[in-house]
Amino acid sequence: MNVLSVSNLRKRFNLEAGFFAPLGKYVHAVNGVSFSIGKNETYGLVGESGCGKTTTARLLVRMYEADEGEIFFHGYTGSEGNGNAQDVRKLKGEDFKRYRERVKYVFQDPARSLNPRMTVYEVLTSGARWSNQGRGTGKVSPGKVSLRDEAAAILEEVGLSAADLERRPAEFSGGQRQRISIARGLIMKPDVLICDEVVSALDVSIQGQILNLLLDLRASRKASGQEISFLFIAHDLKVASYFCDRIGVMYRGEIMEEAPATELWKSHFHPYTELLFSSVGGSSERQGTPQTSVPKEWLDVAGGCAFASRCPYVEEVCTKEKPALREISAGHLLRCQR
Repeated sequence: MNVLSVSNLRKRFNLEAGFFAPLGKYVHAVNGVSFSIGKNETYGLVGESGCGKTTTARLLVRMYEADEGEIFFHGYTGSEGNGNAQDVRKLKGEDFKRYRERVKYVFQDPARSLNPRMTVYEVLTSGARWSNQGRGTGKVSPGKVSLRDEAAAILEEVGLSAADLERRPAEFSGGQRQRISIARGLIMKPDVLICDEVVSALDVSIQGQILNLLLDLRASRKASGQEISFLFIAHDLKVASYFCDRIGVMYRGEIMEEAPATELWKSHFHPYTELLFSSVGGSSERQGTPQTSVPKEWLDVAGGCAFASRCPYVEEVCTKEKPALREISAGHLLRCQR
């Protein structure tokens, strides 16, 4: 059963802003992306910087509004409470507020996403105090003692101490601040937690601790009947293969390959997926380097394959015909002419 599904999602941005900006120049950040996240599943979106994975995640919580496409949340958001799928792009008012409580976002840089003037207790509970989840109808909950107990419990669950509630974010290390960010999302008991590059800025040893923490949280939630799903945004395919159940490999706003993580690790077919694996591992046979800026050819929708200009196996058909995302085996999708 899916908890969140996306169909043909598209978003483009003006290349430049301002009165004298040229007309008709766009970056197609998300270009027809479709995927689904199952209940208690971790789905990974992986790709180089600028491939559109973070934009896709932000479209899901409507930090950006999509130009086209559908986003459906298969859970309770409506006032009727019937559990039917909700069209997220059409949600308004209290229904949209309920959706934002069910799908939470953990940002890449906790130093910027945590208010340095707040205590950890205020960081964790500022949103929960105004939520609709058993805390009244938008007014500050009178149950401050129970809320403090809940904050202390969730802080201990992520590996910190209840005594840390009165400290401020600046007093913690980067890994500890990321734990606080995760706790802030979890205190709302969401159905989906979006983790946007949550380990990319951390040391390798700390990365492993955070990934194992998230795995433990998912297992404990499942055991207690409060299943949680993850959307995991990353640029490291090997990290994603360790943590995720399924992975979608993005390039230039498109899904190039999607498969179960174990299968993608063993049998990946798209040249871009090969490039990502080799660039992380330091292979001497790598076929290129990860892209760090937006090339000029990204400004318009490609007539052929989006990866054709970098592909070592490119043929004439690749520059003329856009390949469809087709299933090559059960659950394994590929966008390639080969």
